[in-house]
Amino acid sequence: MAAGPTTAEKSGTSKTKGSSERSSGAGTRNRRFRVPAPRVLLVALGLVVLVAGGAWALYGSTWFRVERVKTSGTQVLTPAEVEAVAAVPMGAPLVTVDTDAIAARLRQKLPRIESIDVVRSWPHGIGLKVTERKPVLLVEKGGKFTEVDATGLRFSTVDTAPRGVPLLVLDSASSPSLRRFDADRLLREAVGVRGELPAEIARDARVVRITSYDSVTLELTRGRTVFWGSGEHGPVKARVLTALMKATPKAGHFDVSAPTAPASSGS
Repeated sequence: MAAGPTTAEKSGTSKTKGSSERSSGAGTRNRRFRVPAPRVLLVALGLVVLVAGGAWALYGSTWFRVERVKTSGTQVLTPAEVEAVAAVPMGAPLVTVDTDAIAARLRQKLPRIESIDVVRSWPHGIGLKVTERKPVLLVEKGGKFTEVDATGLRFSTVDTAPRGVPLLVLDSASSPSLRRFDADRLLREAVGVRGELPAEIARDARVVRITSYDSVTLELTRGRTVFWGSGEHGPVKARVLTALMKATPKAGHFDVSAPTAPASSGS
């Protein structure tokens, strides 16, 4: 009777079989996920070509170069003035144009510009989107008019007064308040008062006269005047003045310096 395999032989056979199966499985996985070396080289070469081609297209080719400049948003300034100061490098690769430097140059040399957005317009353009400052008051000197914006900045001097912008008159030379508030501070107070006026009253304003910090007077069309007082409580004074004018439309003088006790007089 033939003897069967011993326990050790069975164990050895089992181990050999298991090892063979694991080895076969590992080999199968390696064969399944291994990328042939030539394919790796081709992928890497493709990436290099792609990057180099993109760089050449942006910097070396004529495909993406500056050929035109378009300016928008100008009202007083002309596109030609803006573009001359911008000095966009025509023919340069679009990607190399320093848009921040152009914007800074425009704000410095053209103070009428409040904000400027310099944008690339692919494939061949640069766009200059301008927002100009708007005058809210004028200061006259020597027959010329200096425009003052809503922040109190004097940004431009013109020969002809823009329509609808009131004249600022500073009669503060002998005012005691100059010891505490200089002319620039008084100018900002006047700008603040102008900004508080309701639109229908602002349209009629011709002069904003300030003699001290707490003495601002408005001169309107048809010979009417408004004593505003200080710049404090501006929104309340604006509402009270609107109601007072509606209640006494024929009055010639209005006083809202104390908004809780307004008054009107004259005709």
